[in-house]
Amino acid sequence: MFTPLSRNLLVPLACALTLGTPALADPPFTTAAEVKPILAATRANWISVRDFNGQDLVYVTHLWSWRCGLARIRLSINDGGPEIWPLPTCHLDQAAPNAIHEEDGLPYRAFAPGSVETITIELTYDDMTVETQTVNRQGQPASP
Repeated sequence: MFTPLSRNLLVPLACALTLGTPALADPPFTTAAEVKPILAATRANWISVRDFNGQDLVYVTHLWSWRCGLARIRLSINDGGPEIWPLPTCHLDQAAPNAIHEEDGLPYRAFAPGSVETITIELTYDDMTVETQTVNRQGQPASP
C-alpha cells in the first residue's frame, strides 16, 4: 500500500523516467560557458612538452578534450609568431562529443630536441572571448 508521501514521490519519478531528461538531449561541455570554468581550473594542463625519441613533442591533448567550447587555438613557440592549431570537429551526435577519435589526428607537433622553451597559448572560445597565457616547457607560468 502506498502512503501519500510515497505516491507524491513516485508520480514525478515516473514522469521523469518516461519523458527523459533535458540534460541528455544536449551533450554537456559543448559551449564556452561550460568549458571556461574547467579550463580556468586546469591552466597548468593546457600544454604538455615531452622529450621523446630525439624530439620535443608539444601536446594539446587537454585542450582538444574541451574543444567543443573553443573556436580556435593559437600557439607561439618561443618568440615565434602565433600559429593556428586546427581543432577536430565535435562529435555532437555522440554521448561524449569531446572524445578524441583516431580520425581526429594526433594532438601534438614535433620540434627540434630541446628547442621548446616557452609556449604562448591563445584560446578563442565560441563566445569570441579570448584567454592567453605563456608557460615554460614544464607548463608553469613563464616569467615575463
